[in-house]
Amino acid sequence: MSTAPPGIPAALLDDVRDRLLSTPGPVTDADIAEAVRANGTVLGPAGTLRALQAVRAELTGLGPLEPLLAHRGLTDVFVNGAGQVWLETGTGVFRVASPFGSDAEVRALAVRLVAAAGRRLDDAHPCADVQTSAGYRVHAVLPPVSTGGTLLSVRFRSPRSLSLPDLVAAGTVHPDTADLLGAAVRSGANFLVSGATGAGKTTLLNALLSLAPVHERIVLIEDAAELRPEHPHVVGLQARHANTEGAGVLDLAELVRQALRMRPDRIVVGECRGAEVREMFTALNTGHAGAGTVHANSAHAVPARLAALGALAGMSREAVVLQAASALDLVVHVARTGGRRRVRAVDLLEERDGTLSTVPAAAQEDGGLRRGPGWDRLCALVGRSPGSGRGALP
Repeated sequence: MSTAPPGIPAALLDDVRDRLLSTPGPVTDADIAEAVRANGTVLGPAGTLRALQAVRAELTGLGPLEPLLAHRGLTDVFVNGAGQVWLETGTGVFRVASPFGSDAEVRALAVRLVAAAGRRLDDAHPCADVQTSAGYRVHAVLPPVSTGGTLLSVRFRSPRSLSLPDLVAAGTVHPDTADLLGAAVRSGANFLVSGATGAGKTTLLNALLSLAPVHERIVLIEDAAELRPEHPHVVGLQARHANTEGAGVLDLAELVRQALRMRPDRIVVGECRGAEVREMFTALNTGHAGAGTVHANSAHAVPARLAALGALAGMSREAVVLQAASALDLVVHVARTGGRRRVRAVDLLEERDGTLSTVPAAAQEDGGLRRGPGWDRLCALVGRSPGSGRGALP
């Protein structure tokens, strides 16, 4: 049975839902309004509007979670079974009252969201990660894989893309770091943004790509389309998962190969997490500028992470060292502390005695930007004077 808003009979919502589910094709607001009128219940204008909103939320929106969208700066919703709902906004993570009456309601919402994206969520397929047509990133896990009820995570895209000046104003990027990173993008330097999940890697990469010269053709390669740089010439490619018969896979590695045939100036892999790292190295070693993100605990840990990803692609450690050192110039590390996201370090990548190493060039601290042993080389790479900078610490 549907969860009805005050003044709206639950039976009416169930009847309207059943009518609409039996109608082929996408459900529109006009379809919902007609189904409400056909039920015959007298609601009045205000009641009809509330009923329409409730049915829309249940059939095409986030159901019981829909009212939570009003929270300012909402980035994530975490449902830990029927009893716990947590939100993340720009101020951190906090718990709210759960709108679910049972785990069956959570499961029904999770199944619908996953099914709307063309995937299955059931006992045979208890885990799913999809992107909905509304742009939500949805991840769900069913019991007994989940030991505490159905787990549902929803990540939201920001209504607008943050620019590099926005990130400076928010304290995420030091002004001198912003100058250096902007110069690196404009000079064609190849870089990776590293950090943990939710640290702000995609947000920073998006802001930096917006600074690419306007004559460039940028090809984005992503598992789920999240990047939206403010740039006049952007082409997006999105991976495709297997259908219910297990066919139709189009992975990131294949998309990188396809991107090379599209005459790109800059190839961007939204997240390097598997064998596609081999194709990315190949692309960046054939005259293309490029960028991407990678999960890592620190800039210093990126070489080991690349070695692990290269092993998944059948690359030897020596091949990873040579390919990565030639393909990549910089690692920009972002971290989240106490709900605040900040760029912590900018390191150079180099091959040294057969080993891929990072050289600290700049570290962002509370007191400003501290220069590292790679500072002069970083400035030379981006065409800046080593003595420039408004607040860099020696």
